[in-house]
Amino acid sequence: MSIDVLVLNGPNLNLLGTREPGVYGRDTLESVEKRTQEVAQTLGVRTTWQQSNHEGTLVDLIQEARGTYKGIVINAGAYTHTSIAIRDALKGVGIPFIEVHISNVHAREEFRAHSYLSDIADGIIVGAGVLGYELAIRILASRLMDPPKLA
Repeated sequence: MSIDVLVLNGPNLNLLGTREPGVYGRDTLESVEKRTQEVAQTLGVRTTWQQSNHEGTLVDLIQEARGTYKGIVINAGAYTHTSIAIRDALKGVGIPFIEVHISNVHAREEFRAHSYLSDIADGIIVGAGVLGYELAIRILASRLMDPPKLA
């Protein structure tokens, strides 16, 4: 039995590999997806990857995830710092999610230190590079396959 996880990528993540490689590295989104899916399969996780530069599309994808996906990994890009709509969608569907940032947003411009998602996220991975996606899948797999028992 596998667990279905939606991996969402926000604006400009389609430019991975060419956009500011000193900050984001040289891996493309496609290569990150391939590597992460290989790890996910070993954990019994099936991932579906989506990327959009449009806030409304990301909101639609989050809303459509209800009933299909058990977890979400989201790198909302710049929308992390601006989108109450994405926050409300994530909160509204009630699907556990891990927030991922490739760079250490706290070591960059001051506006990047604030996230509209962090306080409702089930976990946050910051500054681990593209390995953050794999770590997020590992965390979700661990929590969804063997949820903690409440006393």
